[in-house]
Amino acid sequence: MLRPLIAALLLASPALAQEFSTQAGSAVVVDHNTGQTLLSKNADVPLPPASMSKLMTLYMVFEALEDGRLTLDTELPVSAHAAQYGGSTMFLDPRDRVRVEDLIRGVVVLSGNDATAVLAEALSPDGTEDGFAQMMTERAHEIGMGNSMFRNSNGWPAAGHVMSMNDLAILAEKLITDFPQYYPYFAEREFAFDGRSPSNRFNRNPLLTLGIGADGLKTGHTQEAGYGLVGSAVQGDRRVTFVISGLESPSQRADESERIVNWAFRQFAEVDLAVDAIPAMTADVFMGEAATVPLVPEVGLTMLLPTSGREAVSGEIAYDGPIEAPVEAGTRLGTLTLAHPGIEPMVVPLVAGADVPRAGPLRRIQIAGGRVAGEVLGTAMERFR
Repeated sequence: MLRPLIAALLLASPALAQEFSTQAGSAVVVDHNTGQTLLSKNADVPLPPASMSKLMTLYMVFEALEDGRLTLDTELPVSAHAAQYGGSTMFLDPRDRVRVEDLIRGVVVLSGNDATAVLAEALSPDGTEDGFAQMMTERAHEIGMGNSMFRNSNGWPAAGHVMSMNDLAILAEKLITDFPQYYPYFAEREFAFDGRSPSNRFNRNPLLTLGIGADGLKTGHTQEAGYGLVGSAVQGDRRVTFVISGLESPSQRADESERIVNWAFRQFAEVDLAVDAIPAMTADVFMGEAATVPLVPEVGLTMLLPTSGREAVSGEIAYDGPIEAPVEAGTRLGTLTLAHPGIEPMVVPLVAGADVPRAGPLRRIQIAGGRVAGEVLGTAMERFR
């Protein structure tokens, strides 16, 4: 059942922000607190992710740290396969045994292809990077990243190795939310591992030094993919996460990333909606002591809206009804979908705001009698016509 809400009963909100035009070939911008998508451009298209795919390896390493398969002090051997990688590296060789924490920092700060492969082989079911890549794909699909397919652990160019920008945004959000204890690695600006790579000791994330609240996550670049970045920044109580790909140069990537962060923070603000003023937020109950049950948002109802102009938010309640009693307070019963021009709809779970016991015998007779009377009246009216 869909029940339209009257927009005027929600808090009047600012009007549509000026549309943001990005030079990136594909992009997505997400507000962390509300989960709203502020910008989406070719965001579901599977593309070569380059080194941004290292975030998936890191996610699985963090899982292994939490369940005890690894510790930060575990020393891992370096295989000939891992050591042969070119591009960005930690300059590892097969004689090394390297601590997991150093390898994590080598992946995050140095974008080490060799470091990523060492971690992958340690967690692989068959000890190979190929085996770990299959694990990556399976795990990615389990956590909702349906447009991702991995052929290696680090994003080295390979046919069929792809991710969408939405998948990378999902992954970034999960890294931030699931592993706050490890997330500070992404803000490190420099890591001089064993003095081996003095020219490759600085984090490539161009936003970390700008003082705009940036604290992650990972750059990427290949000839085919162009320049990309999975970024996140905090200002005040808000966090914004974004993914861009297909830029032509490091400077264009830096400029576009800063533009996106400034736009997302300056053009939008959190607004509390006046849900208590909406009388329509009830669901019909069948065979209950009460005929209806109040519907309340499962979480506080805050929506991110443009900062200029005035325009109301509209919405719809959806639930499968009537709902059969008994109903327990807190049970999910439906959804409230809020809409505003230029912003993707926000869907909020609705739960029962009160208990509704099953009706007693007398009440059930009254309900049944009312239904029969209604049916008889309906039949009589048909005959009268």
